[in-house]
Amino acid sequence: MAGSRLVLEGRISIISFISGLGVIIIHLLVKFGSHIDWIFDYLTDVNGKIAIAAYITVINGFLLIIYKGPLYKVAVRACFLGFAFGCGLILSFADTTWTYFGWYMCSLSFFHYSEYLVTAMTNPRSLSLDSFLLNHSVEYVVAAISSWIEFTVEQLLIPEMKQVNWLCLVGLVMVLCGESLRKAAMLTAGSNFNHIVQNEKAQTHVLVTTGVYALFRHPIKMLYFLLLLFPQIMLCNPICILGYTFASWRFFRERIEEEEIFLIHFFGEDYVEYKKKVFTGLPFISGIRVNS
Repeated sequence: MAGSRLVLEGRISIISFISGLGVIIIHLLVKFGSHIDWIFDYLTDVNGKIAIAAYITVINGFLLIIYKGPLYKVAVRACFLGFAFGCGLILSFADTTWTYFGWYMCSLSFFHYSEYLVTAMTNPRSLSLDSFLLNHSVEYVVAAISSWIEFTVEQLLIPEMKQVNWLCLVGLVMVLCGESLRKAAMLTAGSNFNHIVQNEKAQTHVLVTTGVYALFRHPIKMLYFLLLLFPQIMLCNPICILGYTFASWRFFRERIEEEEIFLIHFFGEDYVEYKKKVFTGLPFISGIRVNS
C-alpha cells in the first residue's frame, strides 16, 4: 500500500509540473497570435500579466480540489517548479538582456523537481516533501537570494559584465552535464541513495562500487558541489562564485567525514579498501582518516 501511494505521488508531481509549465501557452499565444483581436485585448501588456496570475490561481484551485492533504503539498510544489521552469523558458527566448537568468531559472527549477522525481523512481520509501530540497537549509536559501541580488545589481550597474556570451554558454553546458551525471549517479545508487545521512544500515543497503562510483566515492555530492558553482558561472556572478566555492567545500568536507563514519561501520574493511583506491571526487577532501 505504501509503495503504491508513493508511486502515485511521483505521477502527481509529473502532472502538476506540466500544469505549471503550461504558463508558456499564454506567451506563445501572444507571440504568434497577437494579430487576433481577443488575444491582443486580453493577453498583452497588463492584461497578459493578469492572465498569467489567473492561470496559476485556477491551476492551484484545481489541485486543491483534486488532491487532499500531503498529495496537495506535492502537487503545489511541483506546479510551482513547473511554473518557474516555464517562466525561465520565456526569458530564455525573449529579446532581453535577462536571457541568462532565464537559463538559471530553468536549471534551478528542473534540479529541484528532478531530485524528487528520481527519488520517487529509485527509493520511494525515502520519498518525502524534503526530496524537493526546497527547504534544504537557511544557508541554502540565503545563498540563492544572494546570487539573485548580485546578478540584478550587476545587471543594472554593469550590464556588459553579464553579456560574456562564451562564459555563460560554458556555464550552461557544465550545468547540463553536471545535472545529467548527478541523476545517473542517483540511478546507479538506486535504493542506497538518500538525501539524509543514514546512521542505521537498512537490509537493502549495499556498497556500490560500479559505474561512476568506480571513479569517485561520492559522485552525487561532488556533482551537487559543482551544480552549486556552475550556475554562478552561467550568471557571471564573481562574488558568488568565490563565496559558493568556500561555503560549499566546507559543508561537503564535514558531510563526507560524517557519512564515512557510518559507511565504515556498515561495511567495515570493504569500505576501507574501497576508500584507499577511489578518490572522493572533491578537491582537497580525503574523507575520514582511518588508522592502519
